Amino acid sequence: MLFGSSRESLRRGWLEAFKKSQAGALLSALETQLADLIREHPEYHAWLEHGDDALHADFSPESGRTNPFLHLSMHLALREQVSTNRPSGIARIHAALAARNDAHDAEHQMMDALGKALWEAQRAGRMPDERDYLEDLERLVTSASGRRDR
Repeated sequence: MLFGSSRESLRRGWLEAFKKSQAGALLSALETQLADLIREHPEYHAWLEHGDDALHADFSPESGRTNPFLHLSMHLALREQVSTNRPSGIARIHAALAARNDAHDAEHQMMDALGKALWEAQRAGRMPDERDYLEDLERLVTSASGRRDR
């Protein structure tokens, strides 16, 4: 587990990595990954500076606000999947999408498919279906290859 199983402990891990990075403190390998992701999302910096207030914020769909912890965690999950090529083929898909713009943008494109796979698995009470997930990701590659960049 990242930093525990509770919402607060997971969020606290992100906040601690942010604070330590801002202070120039020595970071663990995981904290370095978290700090790098936070650095790539300056739109969240001011919000993360609220510290403990951020631990208890609610990001319901009705609020219309993006949950920065979920967004950053999805980046982390995708990077882990790509680095281990699990599910098999995801590294190739990521490379194809990244070649069109960059790796960070490719992750943003892939997030909807990851979210869908996780939501469907949770709803059905089972593990995510890797085949369906990869098919959704493959559609990103094929749909993007059929259009021209403007």
